[in-house]
Amino acid sequence: MQSDLLPFAIGGVPVTHMVESYGTPLYVYDGQKIVSQLQTLQRAFTGVTLRLKYAAKALTNLSVLKLLRGAGADLDVVSIEEAQLGLLAGYRPGQILYTPSGVSFDEIVQAVEMGLEINIDSLSMLEKLGRKYGSSVPCCLRLNPHIVAGGNTKIQVGHINSKFGISIDYIEDIHRVVDRYQININGLHIHTGSDIKDPLVFMQSANILFGAALRFPHLRFISFGGGFKVAYQPGEYGADVQALARELVPGFRAFCKRYGRDLEMWFEPGKFIVSEAGYLLVRANVLKQTPAVTFVGVDSGFNHLVRPMFYDAYHEIVNVSNPDGPRRRYNVVGYICETDTFAQDRELPEVREGDLLVFRNAGAYGFSMASNYNSRPRPAEVLVYNGKAHLIRQRETLQDLTRNQVIVDFE
Repeated sequence: MQSDLLPFAIGGVPVTHMVESYGTPLYVYDGQKIVSQLQTLQRAFTGVTLRLKYAAKALTNLSVLKLLRGAGADLDVVSIEEAQLGLLAGYRPGQILYTPSGVSFDEIVQAVEMGLEINIDSLSMLEKLGRKYGSSVPCCLRLNPHIVAGGNTKIQVGHINSKFGISIDYIEDIHRVVDRYQININGLHIHTGSDIKDPLVFMQSANILFGAALRFPHLRFISFGGGFKVAYQPGEYGADVQALARELVPGFRAFCKRYGRDLEMWFEPGKFIVSEAGYLLVRANVLKQTPAVTFVGVDSGFNHLVRPMFYDAYHEIVNVSNPDGPRRRYNVVGYICETDTFAQDRELPEVREGDLLVFRNAGAYGFSMASNYNSRPRPAEVLVYNGKAHLIRQRETLQDLTRNQVIVDFE
């Protein structure tokens, strides 16, 4: 069958139709895929009391947050503003785990006053919390297990040089602070990175948590973080969550028996939930030939998708307009006045000026890391659900760029 009879579609809606309605660049999310990814985790981890706290930083659009809440997800946030977005999306304060790093104690006080679950990742903040609240405010402890998770070193956060969490080597110091102020520790948490596919990494973390947990008698939950690997490149494999569950659930249940009562098992998945559901749609503005390379310049840049430049991340690129064209090699670059290369020496069906290109796996840390660099507006966002495309964020305008500026009259 000819490819022109099979238009590239997201959730059953051809991308050409959405571009006609909303233009480019455009973020599009497949709502059914988002729910399906959540359900994959829900089905895998049976036999325990499971709480899935979606990591809001991956994609904070209110409509996406509401969709996940309706599908049974709780929320993990890293700022007061993300927590406020969660409340606007209908989450109860007790459903929201607040996991900051390097914030002021005033922000932690604000989180307490909002009624959020508090996750502390430094001895300094633990002492301040104890001094102010004593045993009246329960909190979770984020521990750093000193584990190298594998994969991209730029997204590993559980190694000994990471800023995240309290070093497991300081467990005695933790207990001294907890005992001094009679702090109620209701959970333990570890997150080692965002590119994990080996169940053994989670089991290493689990065994560290199980060992530490025996000395905290009032735990309600243990959180194993997130970081399930997503397949970005052709032939690459993501995390096998069923295999992980087969390893982790029996170990968790055995620990609970040893602990003396059942605890809740928590995860904070972000990328796993939304990455594959997201697409960035762009137009080829210009083809530029040099003696060494052919550039395809598109109507977007690292102001909209910074992952390739920030993390050396790979995103598959589809030429929707000419899928059967002869294969050529290109450097796909943005329109920002910096070096913003999306793909280098990438083989694609022949690209012509005006062609519509689609970046796959753009749902996680795409729009949420976007900026207005070069005074460029951020794209519109569309959520496709039940075969219908819904505009969930309007494209920014010049008025949005100047909204908070104050013009001083120097005359």
